[in-house]
Amino acid sequence: MDLLTLIQVLDSTVRLATPLLLACLAGLFSERAGIFDIGLEGKMLMSAFFSAAVAATSGSVWLGLLAGIASSLVLSGLHGLASITFRGNQLISGVAINFLAAGFTVLIAQDWFSQGGRTPSLFGGARFEPITLPFADQLADVPVLGPIYAELLSGHSILVYLAFACVPLTAWLLYGTRFGLRLRAVGENPAAVDTAGVSVVGLRYAAVAICGVLCGIAGAYLSTALQAGFVKDMSAGRGFIALAALIFAKWRPWHALGACLLFGLFQALELRPDLLEAIFGIKVQAQILGALPYVMTVVILAGFVGKAIPPRAGGEPYVKER
Repeated sequence: MDLLTLIQVLDSTVRLATPLLLACLAGLFSERAGIFDIGLEGKMLMSAFFSAAVAATSGSVWLGLLAGIASSLVLSGLHGLASITFRGNQLISGVAINFLAAGFTVLIAQDWFSQGGRTPSLFGGARFEPITLPFADQLADVPVLGPIYAELLSGHSILVYLAFACVPLTAWLLYGTRFGLRLRAVGENPAAVDTAGVSVVGLRYAAVAICGVLCGIAGAYLSTALQAGFVKDMSAGRGFIALAALIFAKWRPWHALGACLLFGLFQALELRPDLLEAIFGIKVQAQILGALPYVMTVVILAGFVGKAIPPRAGGEPYVKER
């Protein structure tokens, strides 16, 4: 494999890992606060539709992004209402959100645009365009480092850079601030947090809201940056892969980055199975590569590579003692 081909694969890895990373960090905030959320898929899908729909009608991708985040926040609010306020089953609530988004997006898309559940293709200001980093064109001819900077690091949309910037921001927020300490404590021992005079409900709603914002950005990226419009079920299981990455990373931000890049690499190779055949001399089915994230998650859950222990209060509604 030559350098250019390797860079192309890594470039695809970064692009495909971006929505996984955003959704994984979204789940990280929610589950660290004790709210399990398997509705990441539904939030991404809803955001992808409204982002593309508003961008197509207004011509502004930024309005589309805001619409996507708002729609994701609405679903996050429903999940919070069901699981925090009414103390319902968090898993059932997440499943309901996924079903709601899958049906609602196609229904509204067909009613608004009459294109078989799709939105019109996005052009110009209705899409996030690639950003060329400073001196990328001038350094492109420099051996090795030039192509890495000009082809791999440069040329991504602003949401890609935002997603990777969210990793150190998340690490700082969770481990370097009072808010992060309380958030993690709510997921481990909400009664102790309540005894200290801090609102458990408020912190959990804050975590769910952050989850909604990040899922909204992830969905908007799918339809306005990675692709040029919305199509039915375009999230394609990425929310569940993000959950797999979260477990694989053991609920830690930097490990989440590594897990999402690894799973993004699997997806990139799934699109180029010929590369594996060229490298190893054997033909690998693309479906096997697509299943690897889930296989590795099962390996982690089985304890073969260290135990993945979720927050102790995760999935349990908090009932305040009187």
